[in-house]
Amino acid sequence: MSNITLIVVIVVAIVVVVGIVVGYQIARQRRSTQLREHYGPEYDRALDQAENQREAESELRDRAKRHDKLELRSLDSSEREDFERRWSDVQGQFVDDPSNAVRNADSLVVDVMSARGYPVEDFDQQADDLSVSYPEVTQRYREARRIAQANEDGNVDTEDLRQAVTSYRSLVQALLADDEDQSRHNGTQSEQDTNQMTERETKA
Repeated sequence: MSNITLIVVIVVAIVVVVGIVVGYQIARQRRSTQLREHYGPEYDRALDQAENQREAESELRDRAKRHDKLELRSLDSSEREDFERRWSDVQGQFVDDPSNAVRNADSLVVDVMSARGYPVEDFDQQADDLSVSYPEVTQRYREARRIAQANEDGNVDTEDLRQAVTSYRSLVQALLADDEDQSRHNGTQSEQDTNQMTERETKA
């Protein structure tokens, strides 16, 4: 093999290796971007809790795999109406007894999740499972649960309780939504609903 041929072979080999490395980096960056866009605040939370980005992203992919194995079901109209009625009771209760309203809201969320087919034995697992379909709502659910626990110790004020109930409401809406409407309810809470709750509290 002549020196020129050897040089050409080496150059081609280097180009191929560089191409493979660059292609791998681009694909990895694309996967990271997709995970970040999908999970939003849950992506940042996973990063904070993991030792590195690769571990965090692996954990998020594991969530999706676990979620795919869940036998989730849609609620029939009577179930949905019953849960909607119970939520109306919770929201009405907030005016006179915000502390118990938060307790009942937390309990209602667990009941709705169970009815939909989510495992509810462990809160952290609940939240991780929810985050696959409802990442924005899940962040608020975590905060609502934190407030609910602080409420048991009497370490919250009425504004905290209002925030918790509002966040629970977002999750209840998402879980009760028809399958085709789930994306529309993925973490959104109308300003009108928040204002209505504040108005009720002011009139109390």
